[in-house]
Amino acid sequence: MNKSELIDAIAQSSGLTKADAGRALDGFTKAVEEALKAGDSVTLVGFGTFSVKERPERKGRNPQTGEEITIKAAKIPSFKVGKSLKDAV
Repeated sequence: MNKSELIDAIAQSSGLTKADAGRALDGFTKAVEEALKAGDSVTLVGFGTFSVKERPERKGRNPQTGEEITIKAAKIPSFKVGKSLKDAV
C-alpha cells in the first residue's frame, strides 16, 4: 500500500474527503517527526510505539579494500509493534 492508497482507505473508513484524509495523514506524520526530533516517543496503544534509538560507534570494514573503518554513532527511528497489531497479523 502506498501513500495515495492509504489516503483512500482513511477517507473511506472515516467518511472524510480524500483531501481531508491527506491533510490528516500529513499532520500525523509531521507530529510523529517533531516528537522524535524532540527526543519523545509516540505510543498508540495496541498499534505500536515510535521512538528514537541510539546506535553506538562501531568498527566495520570497507568491503572493497578490507580496511577497518569507524562507523559513527547515530540516532535512528524505531517502531515497536503493539500486541493488537501483532495478533491481527
